[in-house]
Amino acid sequence: MSNEGNEEAGAVGIPVESGRRRFRRRRRRAGQRRRGLFLLPHLLTTGNLFFGFFAIVQAFAGKPDQAALGIILAAVCDGLDGRVARLAKTTSQFGVEYDSIADTVSFGVAPAMLAFSAGNLQLLGRPGWVMAFLFTACAALRLARFNVSQGRYKGRFEGMPSPAAACTVASTQWFVSFLHKQGFAFSTPEWMVAGGVAALGLLMVSAIPYRSGKQMDLRQPFGTLVLVVVALALIAQEPSVTLFLIGVVYTFSGPVEWIWRRVKHKPLEKLPVPTTPEPTSQE
Repeated sequence: MSNEGNEEAGAVGIPVESGRRRFRRRRRRAGQRRRGLFLLPHLLTTGNLFFGFFAIVQAFAGKPDQAALGIILAAVCDGLDGRVARLAKTTSQFGVEYDSIADTVSFGVAPAMLAFSAGNLQLLGRPGWVMAFLFTACAALRLARFNVSQGRYKGRFEGMPSPAAACTVASTQWFVSFLHKQGFAFSTPEWMVAGGVAALGLLMVSAIPYRSGKQMDLRQPFGTLVLVVVALALIAQEPSVTLFLIGVVYTFSGPVEWIWRRVKHKPLEKLPVPTTPEPTSQE
C-alpha cells in the first residue's frame, strides 16, 4: 500500500499497522498449531517406544505382569499414532520408519524377552533363546514387509499383525497370573511356551489373511458397535481374562477362516499388484 493509501486509511480510522500485526499473529498461531499436529503422532510413537523399553526392563527385573502392561500400553500408543497422523494429514516417510523401529522394540523384542523370562526358556538351553529370537526376527520381517507391500487381500493384513501377536503374549501372561491368584497351582511347560512363541512368529510372516480393524465400520451394522461396547465393558471388568480370550480368538481366526474359504472355494477379493511398491501408513 502506498503512503497516500496509508494516509487515506488513517483518515477514515482504519488501524493499518495493527491489522498487519493481527495477521502476523494469526499466521504464527496457525504455524504453531501445524507444528503441534505434526509432533503429536511422533510423541505417540515415542510413547510406544518408551513402553516397549519399559516392558524389557520389567521382564529382566522379574516382573512379568508389569512387562505385559508395558506391551499393552505400547499397543495403545501404536494404535493411535497412525490414525492421528492420517486425521491431521501429517503422514511422512520419517513417521513410517520411526514407527517401524518402535514397533520392533515393543512388539518384537519385548514380547520375546517376556516369554524368555517368565516362561523360563533358559532351562531349555539353546533352543529356548532360539525360539525367542525367532519371534523377534519374524516381527521385524513382518514390519518390513508391511512397509513395502500393500498386502494381497482387500481389508486384510497379510500375516498376523505384530501388535496382535505381542498382545497375545502379554495377555497370556496376565491370564496365567490370574489363574494363580485364583488358587490354580500349575506351571506351564517350557517347551509349550517356546512352541507358542515360535508359532506366533511364524503366523506373523505367513501369507494367512487376518481381518483389519481399520476396515470396521462402527456405524453399520449396529451389531458390530454393540459387540465393541460389550468387549470394552468386559475388558474394564476383567482385563486379564477378556484380553486373553480376544487374543486367542484372533490368533486362530486367521487360519480357521483361511482353511474354511479354501474348503468352500470362497476366495477373498485380491488387491491389484502395484507396478512400484510404495511405503504404506503405520500399522
